[in-house]
Amino acid sequence: MRTRVNTIVVVLALAGSACAAGPTASALASTGGAAASPSTPSSPSTPAGSPGKKVAPSGIATWFGPGFYGKQTACGQTLTPTVVGVANRTLPCGTLVSVGYEGRTLTVPVLDRGPYSHGVSWDLTAGAARALGIEETVRVSTHVVGKTANIPTLGLAPGSESADAAGGALAG
Repeated sequence: MRTRVNTIVVVLALAGSACAAGPTASALASTGGAAASPSTPSSPSTPAGSPGKKVAPSGIATWFGPGFYGKQTACGQTLTPTVVGVANRTLPCGTLVSVGYEGRTLTVPVLDRGPYSHGVSWDLTAGAARALGIEETVRVSTHVVGKTANIPTLGLAPGSESADAAGGALAG
């Protein structure tokens, strides 16, 4: 199997300082950032603030978007084609999850509840699926890496048209 080594950096709209040595879990958490990089095997992890709650190291993922654009997520964000995040039934809003697929990883915030299809654990936004090269239902690796503030612009890239039009905040 050929491993694709692509680096994609997606910076989400949260104030924070950049780490001169490169992104770390704490730097990503402070900025709400997401970075794609070559993946490594992950193991179950315990989400911050959720003692004892485990996340499986892999699961089935789908993606969602077009029929939901303009609607508010369960965590308070307005879904657009540029929002990068994931839906999960149990993790708290703002939990940062590293999702890996075919040699790529992307750290994304939990923005919504779902998926509700039997046997599916994760529902990626169209922006997250695009960054990972996912076009169908696939098995992904997952690992909780931190938590960030759950704000209305979580998941939006800085300078995105939606964030700029509302002065950095989106009307619900």
